[in-house]
Amino acid sequence: MKKLFHAVIVACACAQASLAVAQAYPARAIRMVVALAPGGGTDVTGRIVSQKLAEQLGVPVVVENRPGAGTIIGTEVVAKSAPDGYTLMTSSPELSINPSLQAKLPYDTVKDFVAIAQLTTGQYFLSTHPSVPVKNVKELIALAKAKVGRVTYGSSGNGSANHLGGVLFQHMTGTTLVHVPYKSSGQSSTALMSGEIDLLISSTSAAINPIKSGRLRGIAVTGPKRLPQTPEIPTVSESGVPGFEVTGWYMMLAPAGVPRDIITRLNSEIVKAVHSPTIKDRFAALGTEPVGNSPEACGEFLRAEIAKWTKVVRAAGAKAD
Repeated sequence: MKKLFHAVIVACACAQASLAVAQAYPARAIRMVVALAPGGGTDVTGRIVSQKLAEQLGVPVVVENRPGAGTIIGTEVVAKSAPDGYTLMTSSPELSINPSLQAKLPYDTVKDFVAIAQLTTGQYFLSTHPSVPVKNVKELIALAKAKVGRVTYGSSGNGSANHLGGVLFQHMTGTTLVHVPYKSSGQSSTALMSGEIDLLISSTSAAINPIKSGRLRGIAVTGPKRLPQTPEIPTVSESGVPGFEVTGWYMMLAPAGVPRDIITRLNSEIVKAVHSPTIKDRFAALGTEPVGNSPEACGEFLRAEIAKWTKVVRAAGAKAD
């Protein structure tokens, strides 16, 4: 009986200690790692959410860009950080692509992280420089087949979603394009607007304003339906490549081992943030939609994305350049 009583006392003490940790959190600034350079969709989304979280939590949420090696450098930083809730990461599809594209990673994408919440869902624009003589996907395919190996497409780096999107496009259309990787989506977008490359699959958040201003020509969107912000631009699938679909997302992760109470607190604050009217409006302007799901649903989604991209990489024979 004494042993049982002692066990109950210990359990109550642990529960109280856990509650105290959750109530005390956060007691200092939070680091938000973005494993890509400033200016891209991941960075923009991370900064939007971090600003709102700072308001709600009452502490600074500082964005730290750690680009390099197709997001591997920044992701490794987070994987090896203390699991105390003070290092988080805004991540994108590259997280789910790298396990099948890279021969070896310095972390386990599933085991070394805990999902907090999916922030947004969205898609990409297939856009060209205005000087490229195509106005739709069929004309692009015809140009690529007429100029085999001379039409260039950019990306934000090896293993990026727009790199693999281009690989999938070639695989499904029987075309051969020249991949030109850059260090960030900002650099690849600048290269396209200057005419350095012919086309680019880029996040709606990065391309929507240049398309509306005429600096880029949006010839298709890569998701299952047209964007309400640009209803005149068709999907790739309805433009002659049935079944083509590349969707984007951003999610919040933390190193594995962060106490459950802290994950629950962060999830609650993130859901509140992404569904606030001001943030929803900012997302809408970028062509994305808020999600704000549970940690469990976010984790399941990540595992499904890894499986999806594994199939794409194997079917298309994609390799890191």
